Amino acid sequence: MLPPALSDDQSVPFDDRGLAYGDGLFETVLLRDGAPVLWRYHTARLAQGCQRLGIPLLSQEALDATWQGDPIAEFEVLKLILTRGSGGRGYAQPEQVTPRLLSRRTPFQPSVKRLQEGVTVRLCDLQLARQPRLAGIKHLNRLENVLARREWNDATIAEGLLTDSEGLIVEATSMNVFWQQAGEVFTPQLDQCGVAGTLRAALLEEGAVAEDALTLDQLADVERLWVANSVQGVWPVTKLLSASGSLLQRWSLSHSDPFQRLAHQLLGVV
Repeated sequence: MLPPALSDDQSVPFDDRGLAYGDGLFETVLLRDGAPVLWRYHTARLAQGCQRLGIPLLSQEALDATWQGDPIAEFEVLKLILTRGSGGRGYAQPEQVTPRLLSRRTPFQPSVKRLQEGVTVRLCDLQLARQPRLAGIKHLNRLENVLARREWNDATIAEGLLTDSEGLIVEATSMNVFWQQAGEVFTPQLDQCGVAGTLRAALLEEGAVAEDALTLDQLADVERLWVANSVQGVWPVTKLLSASGSLLQRWSLSHSDPFQRLAHQLLGVV
């Protein structure tokens, strides 16, 4: 197991393969009172990403060191970036791989309004390409999500929903998608593309959700719809818009939301 190359000033050299090719991974972790939430799931996803990309796995001690220390706020976001490190010219990886780990902690405040009052989401024109070897992991090449997020600048629209090339709902630009049908909660199976979120992983492990397919035609007929991740929590969707801005569906907020309640318990929010 190789030690990571750490940069004291958190700078990235010109020959870093993460900068040049997106050859690396990242994690965005919620810290509450200085302690990471769903840390086991984040390190497991990072390990899976390292295995997929062939990047040497870092020690648990090196990862834990990124969040240990006095908290700077009640809520923080810890961002980890792990690249293959420096490499020569061209796509071929260097003979000696020394991963580079960077981290940053910043104060964060969850959007209580979106948690309580729900959100408006829209459909995106961009379709995600299928690539099973990258599906699920949080690799650094997120240009599809960047392009999708450029499709709107209306602050009242909280998220955009993405389909794949087969027309199946995959995810939102930065959150996972969940829906209720016949009283059961489902989430897309992310074996072709998309990011398998850590809150999603915890909910699957709890048996609270099941994986299934959802087409665009079926989307407007679901009983309830949510977008969620481990930093923001669960946002109930109250309005769905087309990519052109026309209204496709409305959902009423429920006084009781067992799915949101369970998810927030997993995040330590009571």
